[in-house]
Amino acid sequence: MEQLRIRSHAQVSRTTLNYHRDELKTYDWSLRLMGIKGARGIGKTTLMLQHIRQTLGLSEKAIYLSLDDIFFTENKLIDTARSFYQQGCLFFFLDEVHKYPHWATEVKNLYDTYPDIRIVFTGSSILELTKANADLSRRAIMYHLQGLSFRQYLALAEGISLPQIEFVDILDHANEIISQLPTDFRPYAYFRKYLENGYYPFFTEGENWFYDRLSATVRAVLETDLISLQQVEVKNIRKLQQLLYVIASSPPFKPNIQQLSERTDISRNTLIHYLHYLEQADLISLLSAPGPGLSHLQKPEKIFIENTNLIYAFQPQNPNLGAIRETFVLNQLKTRHEVHTPSSGDFQVDGKYHLEVGGKNKGAKQLTGLPHSYVLADDLDFAVGNKIPVWLLGLLY
Repeated sequence: MEQLRIRSHAQVSRTTLNYHRDELKTYDWSLRLMGIKGARGIGKTTLMLQHIRQTLGLSEKAIYLSLDDIFFTENKLIDTARSFYQQGCLFFFLDEVHKYPHWATEVKNLYDTYPDIRIVFTGSSILELTKANADLSRRAIMYHLQGLSFRQYLALAEGISLPQIEFVDILDHANEIISQLPTDFRPYAYFRKYLENGYYPFFTEGENWFYDRLSATVRAVLETDLISLQQVEVKNIRKLQQLLYVIASSPPFKPNIQQLSERTDISRNTLIHYLHYLEQADLISLLSAPGPGLSHLQKPEKIFIENTNLIYAFQPQNPNLGAIRETFVLNQLKTRHEVHTPSSGDFQVDGKYHLEVGGKNKGAKQLTGLPHSYVLADDLDFAVGNKIPVWLLGLLY
């Protein structure tokens, strides 16, 4: 127990507050039971530790416990938490809960037994509370932490602070927004680097090793998380790796499920389930037509790699520029908006706005006659009519 306390203090004390994400302020940390899920390497642990350091410091009332610690191979979480509670601990921060069997049942028991404690936990983006424990899902408020936006990347990597802008304001007042930014700010000097290696915060640990770590992260999701949390068969993991490569090396991918099923030797229904699992794991994004949500038995209209860094990881030499642009747009929009495939154009947003994405000379022919239609163009310094610089979407969050 004493060693757990020492490890907790050590983790908190070496956590820096030089930069922190907006979510540190926007999440409701006063909740009795709060969960943060997201992709591996996205910054969940750092966010939790920054909150502890900022609000509780090295107080004996708080404990940080990583449930993948070897200690929990022989000791129960509920017994450990009870001992700390008896010593006056009221704030429990549980990291990597999906690594601990029956975590949901024990967290629920702690929540019900000790009404004066607060619990914050982190877990894989694949984590499904209803599958783990239906009672816990009714008690916990869950947040999903996405990777860094272009705006957050600028703050962390370059110390450049830009305002957060609403989507509608970007569409209606693009040039006004640009005119209010620092006069020496040149977005494309940074935008390319962000697209290549700025989505995952661990780029700060060394760009030379960024793709090695990202590749290891993808393998861990496929070889560990999908197998343990979604019971994906081991024999199909290599086939899923091949599928990711195909998606990353193609223009926005319109799937022929039957052909993919034959090519991967995975049954049609199983393949559709696997696509949804890959989306839950934040490795791909599935896009459907407007209407009811995409179920686990429906095939998507389009498949995208989840973020542009992953495209460069799979295709470092000749990435498809069209896929990179569209992936960036979808990735930045989906955090706060409903995005679907339209009858014309590339994206329909919130059931109202139609977007076409392309290079500087991209025209709006495909959007002819559509109200609320815009072109998001690369290599564009200012908005011209309904043509807007694509990088501005990086200020959405």
